[in-house]
Amino acid sequence: MADWQEVSGGVTAAKGYRASGIKAGLKPSGAPDLALIVSDVGAIAAGVFTTSCVRAACVDFNRQVLESGSLVKAILCNAGQANASTGEEGWRNAVETAQLVQTALETEESVLVASTGVIGRQLRMDLIRPAIPQVVAALSVDGGDAAAKAIITTDLVTKAIALEADFDGIPIRVGGISKGSGMIHPNMATMLAFVTCDAAVAPTLWQEMVSRACDRSFNQITVDGDTSTNDMLLALSNGQSGTPGILEAESPTAQKLEAMLTEVCIYLAKAIARDGEGATCLIEITVSGASDQAAARQVAKTIAGSSLVKSAVFGRDPNWGRIAAAAGRSGIVFDQTQLDIQLGDFVMMSQGTPQTFDRNAASNYLKSPTVQIKVKIGNGAGEGTAWGCDLSYDYVKINAEYTT
Repeated sequence: MADWQEVSGGVTAAKGYRASGIKAGLKPSGAPDLALIVSDVGAIAAGVFTTSCVRAACVDFNRQVLESGSLVKAILCNAGQANASTGEEGWRNAVETAQLVQTALETEESVLVASTGVIGRQLRMDLIRPAIPQVVAALSVDGGDAAAKAIITTDLVTKAIALEADFDGIPIRVGGISKGSGMIHPNMATMLAFVTCDAAVAPTLWQEMVSRACDRSFNQITVDGDTSTNDMLLALSNGQSGTPGILEAESPTAQKLEAMLTEVCIYLAKAIARDGEGATCLIEITVSGASDQAAARQVAKTIAGSSLVKSAVFGRDPNWGRIAAAAGRSGIVFDQTQLDIQLGDFVMMSQGTPQTFDRNAASNYLKSPTVQIKVKIGNGAGEGTAWGCDLSYDYVKINAEYTT
């Protein structure tokens, strides 16, 4: 049983945080499109960002802030315009947006910014400038849900979670929200995800924790094989829980906090995969028997990203050959005579040899909300999991009509 319990509040569950989400008019739909997360005191910040060389201005801006080592007061996120491939004007707009929040909050501490929406469109600064005071005025300890709604684009549902654990008699909370439904194949992070924590953690250790949690969660999901220009995971920790500082990575408190942080990230990552554009189910692939965890994760993500595997799941076709083929091209070398493949409870291949199974029952299993695929590639200790979704007709329709 886990050492923590789920609590309500999302990014405002942790002590010392407020959030808000408003309609600034940035999205044609008129839905909420501007979110703000604020820490009552300056927080240490960690981040993981897209490795794409075509990056949004907010990615480079946030990298500069984190490299400076300054404390962070807030994260502002807009939906509607990605502010990617927008040249010098896009950079100036990102800088101005952060400065506007600093002014409205009357702080000199840093502000991080995030954007999501259509690539190549400048931020609507004529709408953002008057909206900043409004989103600040709307801040509330109950504003986590509003912030979660304001960051989504083609998502069908909001994605939020918060966990609480006891640390020597004092509760520590970690909360998070994320958005993402299409253009999901993170090559370091994911779409957009924001995490808050009230523990006191050494800054370098916090960054290490966040990076490892990201590798085990957001880096292990795929919807369509496309890495975004705006992918980022930002995590704040403000020390307001009152616990002693967590300074050593090998300490029990550090390991417990990292496990809780990782659980939050996995939940948000799976929620993104489950909500993939046009998806009807979540696919969970667990690979064992690899030489190490990295190899297992690579095989699992290759299978999760296979269009043929995804299409077969959508068609309720238990075509395990596609799983075998995806594993074989993953870049991880293994002995195919050691390959085991299992779909739910159905054993389809054992020791490289096809097995007899009930195809009709296996087809019905593929109608489940969560489809589990287990693959064993050898006798190594490495194990890893990846998450994806099926590929439906609606995915093409949604993306064919995205800007029209």
